[in-house]
Amino acid sequence: MPAGEYIEKLKNFLSESKRVLLVTKKPSGKEYKMAAKITGLGIILIGLIGMVIRIIGILVTGQ
Repeated sequence: MPAGEYIEKLKNFLSESKRVLLVTKKPSGKEYKMAAKITGLGIILIGLIGMVIRIIGILVTGQ
């Protein structure tokens, strides 16, 4: 691929990145707390599922 194409792709990427950054906003405290709660619940849920699967595996295999 010629160097000109790489430069053009880089320019397009930077242009799109700038556009995305201009339309984003900092979350409010309420939005941040909600996202943190949802993330925490997801982590706990995945951990519980893993623990249940591990316990079932131990009971089935006897190890």
